[in-house]
Amino acid sequence: MTDEVRAAALRMYAAFNAYEHTATEEIFTTDFFSHPLGTTGPESVTRSWQQFHEAFPDAQVIVEDMVVEGNTAAVRTTVQGIPGQQAPTMLEIFRVRDGRIAELWALSSLRRGS
Repeated sequence: MTDEVRAAALRMYAAFNAYEHTATEEIFTTDFFSHPLGTTGPESVTRSWQQFHEAFPDAQVIVEDMVVEGNTAAVRTTVQGIPGQQAPTMLEIFRVRDGRIAELWALSSLRRGS
């Protein structure tokens, strides 16, 4: 199970970094829920990624640490390519079901706007 969970998390970051917005259909469950955004479904992730890349076209997420237990991964990342600030950090926790991300919790130090 841990290999499947790790692979799902790494696939998500790889797709984000490669601007593979449509890959969300393969990465997230149809009933995926994002607690920070209060949104459901892979299409909500697609929209979020597109908006983020429009605001920060050079952004790349770098995985710093990942801890996997059972069907859950906790991942600490930095986000490179955000102008005007030190690389923000994020802590994301994913629950994986059947090889796909089903649920997400997150904290971020990213400052948006002034």
